Amino acid sequence: MNSKWRGDVPKIITGNSNPQLAHKICEILNVPLCKSRVTDFADGEIDVHILENVRGADCYVIQPTSKPVNHNLMELLIIIDALKRASAGRITAVVPYYGYARADRKPAPRVAITAKLVANLITGSGADRMITIDLHAAQIQGFFDIPVDHLYSRPVILEYMRGMELNNCVVVSPDVGSVDRASSFAKKLSAELVIIDKRRPRPNEAEIYNVIGNVKGRNCFIVDDMIDTGGTLTRVAHTIKEKGAEKIMAFCTHGVLSGGVFDKINKSPIDELVITDTISVDVSRSRKVKVISVAKLLAEAIKRNHNKESISELFI
Repeated sequence: MNSKWRGDVPKIITGNSNPQLAHKICEILNVPLCKSRVTDFADGEIDVHILENVRGADCYVIQPTSKPVNHNLMELLIIIDALKRASAGRITAVVPYYGYARADRKPAPRVAITAKLVANLITGSGADRMITIDLHAAQIQGFFDIPVDHLYSRPVILEYMRGMELNNCVVVSPDVGSVDRASSFAKKLSAELVIIDKRRPRPNEAEIYNVIGNVKGRNCFIVDDMIDTGGTLTRVAHTIKEKGAEKIMAFCTHGVLSGGVFDKINKSPIDELVITDTISVDVSRSRKVKVISVAKLLAEAIKRNHNKESISELFI
């Protein structure tokens, strides 16, 4: 990447959620990682110390709010507060995976809208901007009173899909809520779209009623924003395999990977699960799981933000 900066180079700071991604971004941008110390007291409280001068600097905090979500969220807030009190010029929260995003409305009385609550916390801590990837619901951008750059992992995943050189492919939406995402992949690949009619009677449980479209003899690309317990994804895979699908590949931006997800994936007809490194995960428990990086995408967004250049062409 051509890292010609306007003015001083940006400061890249990381918490303990995904330092590997922060190091990749710094390597691409050819800038050093800002020296900092993010540790815990004996009682679990978080202690943050920025170890170099950031006065007037353009600062980017790399910290997905993945599990342990509460701890990583607090690290993010405290790092932002430390930078604010150190007179940083501008603070951008780079949150590749935005936790608590699944509660983005009130589906029943007396429940919280945590996606809005977390937006308030990030804004209130002192962030001037946020960069994120594949929000669970696009309207979450509107929960913020600061600018949000909502990037998509689609270019990274499409590059991998095309590299597989498979023919006779269809793109499968695992539920009605993912139709827009799946449709955009189908359009880019000039492939047909298949929609799964899925209902969720309880959290982390899914029931499939219909498959809308033809998967018989087709290579199927299931696309979704995240995989948590793997219940939905594996049920969809079993269903389309029964309908005659050939190869089944699943592509999920965020690998939350909770509970017995690896056992489900290993026993499922999924031939390969591709996730990105928005979340730091150990995938050694399954040979079916492959990780591709969004570091170049985030690095480009940081560079353009710092140089006050348009990043609209990244929103594809």
